Amino acid sequence: MNRVPYLDAAAVSSALTPLEAVEAIVAALSGGFDPASDIPRIAADTSTGQFLLMPSEVGAQAGVKVVTVAPENSARGLPRIQATYLLYDAATLSLRAILDGTALTSLRTPAVSIAAVRPALALVTGPLRVVVFGAGPQAVGHAMTIRAVSANPLGRLTFLVRSTSSAGAARSIGHVVTADSRAGRIALAEAHLIVCATTARTPLFPPDAVRSDAIVIAVGSHEPDARELDGRLLGSASVIVEDIDTALREAGDVILAHRDGLLDTGALLPLKDVVTGAASLQRDRPVVFKGVGMSWQDLIIARAVLARSEDQDGGRGTTDTPVVSPADR
Repeated sequence: MNRVPYLDAAAVSSALTPLEAVEAIVAALSGGFDPASDIPRIAADTSTGQFLLMPSEVGAQAGVKVVTVAPENSARGLPRIQATYLLYDAATLSLRAILDGTALTSLRTPAVSIAAVRPALALVTGPLRVVVFGAGPQAVGHAMTIRAVSANPLGRLTFLVRSTSSAGAARSIGHVVTADSRAGRIALAEAHLIVCATTARTPLFPPDAVRSDAIVIAVGSHEPDARELDGRLLGSASVIVEDIDTALREAGDVILAHRDGLLDTGALLPLKDVVTGAASLQRDRPVVFKGVGMSWQDLIIARAVLARSEDQDGGRGTTDTPVVSPADR
């Protein structure tokens, strides 16, 4: 019987710092990996939600994240999105590790976002003022990553929510106000960096509510008919996407802005080009990163987590999980 390590949420979260996660994404793109070569995710509906299967292969590793999306789980006091990651050797397709996929997602999504906008953030002078729409795991994860990697001192960090009664962990790291309050509108107008990590299906704010040089991250949706950003904002901005074909298939913010005649998709900037310096950002206009999440990102972070975990504990992993091979059946 073969045994593989299982890395639970605590092990995944503690293995890599936010900065190391960002650097792992940058290193993969700088090392020649092209997101356009990634394997498309597969979605399958169930009676109560959806399965997402996210396979990928990069170099010597392959892997797949199995994600469940259960919209009614919030009423049950359970996470809306849960996941497990299976990491394999690419040559033999032998299972090398099992990781908590929810914690992995919480680590990789902010890392991708910050890798995308870091060239723009480098041009901000003075304390960085940040607004985050939402107070869930991705909202908090983005805030923590920004705090960890920003070259500028972090100024005011404000979470904009529908109701302050459900702010959770956001209260411990920033100010929490309702999005429609006067304080919320002022924070939004002054913010250098705006993160949208919500389940909204319509725009969260009008374009004239933010600075003309705002940096905006939108990661709340991967559905073609949902968006967090007004199409007019995308039409006036330098728009970064993980991969152009993926964005045109899954990124509602991009798809709907193009449908409305507000966005020229020929001007979209691939993440790889921005990270490697092949494309430069114009700072006389907003910079928008629209992310939908891609399979390669989980694989890059999973292999970095496993490598660091093995360094830390001598290769024992967190928990040995038996995996029955064909010979053991």
